[in-house]
Amino acid sequence: MNLILSGMMGSGKTTVGIKIAERTGRSWVDTDGLIEARHGKISDIFEKYGEAHFRALERNAVQELSEKDGLIISTGGGLVLRAENVDMLKQNGKIVFLRAGLETLSKRLSADGTRPLLQSKTESVNARIAKLLAERTPVYEQTADYVVDVDKKTADELANEIINLIQNG
Repeated sequence: MNLILSGMMGSGKTTVGIKIAERTGRSWVDTDGLIEARHGKISDIFEKYGEAHFRALERNAVQELSEKDGLIISTGGGLVLRAENVDMLKQNGKIVFLRAGLETLSKRLSADGTRPLLQSKTESVNARIAKLLAERTPVYEQTADYVVDVDKKTADELANEIINLIQNG
């Protein structure tokens, strides 16, 4: 069975995923990292080919990873917004939503100019984060098997909490 971490960009999916993998001896994979290794920077993919092309690459990565077992998978922020991705992941995995508040996300992302979905000529980064958070949180909650709040917790605390959740069912 795979353990899948979902949530907004900046919620800690990568950092926490690596820590869980280190503690459990499982392999860790980041869907965005897998796509970048094969197709180049995500911001370049968005710019050259558009979001729809990126989402198709993301779906292919999900299909490949869902056929494997024992992985810790950190997903891109928009991955679970597509039902087909969720269906594939749940065939052999449990999804943990790392729920972060606006203040936490704003603090972590305000200086990050690499996120395509935060680029806007008409909205501030904080406004974009707030909008995405409002749109996505209900989907994250609906698709998750477990919900873990990340605000005011260290990556080590979160890794321990998630490992305990999975081990205790």
